[in-house]
Amino acid sequence: MLTNGRRDLVDIGRYRTHEDPIQIVSGTRMDKKTVHYEAPPSNSMTHEMKAFNDWFNQQHANGMSTSSLLAKSGIAHFYFLAIHPFEDGNGRIARATLEKSLSISLGRPALISLSQMIQSNKKAYYESLGEHNMKLDLTEWLLCFGQTVIDAQNNTLQIIECLIQKAKFFDRFATLINERQTTVLRRIFREGHHGFKGGLSAENYTRIAKTSASTATRDLKDLVDKNLLFKTGELKSTRYYINLEEGN
Repeated sequence: MLTNGRRDLVDIGRYRTHEDPIQIVSGTRMDKKTVHYEAPPSNSMTHEMKAFNDWFNQQHANGMSTSSLLAKSGIAHFYFLAIHPFEDGNGRIARATLEKSLSISLGRPALISLSQMIQSNKKAYYESLGEHNMKLDLTEWLLCFGQTVIDAQNNTLQIIECLIQKAKFFDRFATLINERQTTVLRRIFREGHHGFKGGLSAENYTRIAKTSASTATRDLKDLVDKNLLFKTGELKSTRYYINLEEGN
């Protein structure tokens, strides 16, 4: 499903079969490249994946468990990536595997977006993986992974809080704002708890509301006067932010 329709892949919906080795290398010259890791050859994928599945099922045989859920999911993620069984999509499936592992151990869905957190810290994530490619001690990897889970959990709580704030905000102020203002405020909330990077500018308001600069100025002043937005800076540096304290 992940690679359906791809014409650049030989093996879709099955383990890789190509003879070329899967390597993580550095250096551009063929005679100067350094191989940091080489995955098992394609002809061993059935054997490697059977071992992985047997291990995964054995580790999760007792269902709910909190004693080592982070260790199990972190190792499962690393183990799957080490095998690299498919031509493409291994990272996405590995991230789904770790969320599956967490959900089994918790006995309920793990309502955290680990993929989003990993993507937002991609450099550190790949560096941590790379540092453990050639050794069996995964302690540092598991510490890094555990912090990623904690960060993802905190991010989820912030997302939920932002949704609650949004609902309260519009319940309270929907009748005080016009259609243009509603469109822009909803767009700001869509950015999530981080909001617009650098704040909302009058230019952004004009573009989102599809209105003139003079109308945008009046609308923004009205929102500030009603304490729905607060502003910082002056002239071209002026930026606007939702006043969530007032919205609560």
